[in-house]
Amino acid sequence: MITSGTERALNYLILIVFAAFALAPIVTVLAAALSPQSAAAAPGILGLHPENFVDAWTEGEFSRYLRTSLLVSVTVVSVAVVASILSGFAFGTMRFAGSRALFYLFLLGIMVPTEAIVVPLFYDLRDLGLTNTLWAVALPQIAQSIAFGTYWMRAYFRTSPPSLIEAATLDGASPRRVLWSILVPIGRPAVMTLTVLAFMWTWNEFLIPLVMSPNGEFRTAPLALAIFKGQHVQATALLAAAAVLVALPVVILYLFAQRSFIRGMLEGAVRE
Repeated sequence: MITSGTERALNYLILIVFAAFALAPIVTVLAAALSPQSAAAAPGILGLHPENFVDAWTEGEFSRYLRTSLLVSVTVVSVAVVASILSGFAFGTMRFAGSRALFYLFLLGIMVPTEAIVVPLFYDLRDLGLTNTLWAVALPQIAQSIAFGTYWMRAYFRTSPPSLIEAATLDGASPRRVLWSILVPIGRPAVMTLTVLAFMWTWNEFLIPLVMSPNGEFRTAPLALAIFKGQHVQATALLAAAAVLVALPVVILYLFAQRSFIRGMLEGAVRE
């Protein structure tokens, strides 16, 4: 397609405007995090105050809460991704009685909001003696992640080349070998996209950790940030620094996996 110079300039202008809208909140929070805590504060390094991050880290005890968030997120992502690959492979490549009805049953996990199930779920887990444990916080999020992950991986496996599977089968490969040695390696973008999304949703989850750990033993970083906000209502610089600390692990993971993540999203967009 041949475009004129005016069209290219307009395209760049529109992209710059949307990029500015997207980046403005991030720049605002970073600027607030590096601003002085009071008018009487020292000038800082080049007018910036990175010590705000140290103060927020210490006063908010974020080392403890970030560790808990990391433990919950790694547990949820590890179990959910493996289970989603297995269920997606079954629904995407095999035909068995009741597969369609069972798949729609999985989709209920995406459609039912957390607010509708969290209270009865709390009483069920309390009867099992699981409240205030890692599993009380992780199990509901594993179930939600598997619901989406099954849908996501099924779409990938349904569009995998049938000739590849048939050739591997003719060579004597078992279904397990076809899955783990052929389909999963070439489907790394889809798996990485699922991993990033599941990690991000688990890390940002607020309601489930709040309800399932009433004594605060498994209080995650977003919960700690809410409490920190209540204790430092007027300290904008500290609040912004704490928000950056809580969001940083998700940003690091995204930067690490961005190429596979974007590729997986684009491939998913042109599939089912």
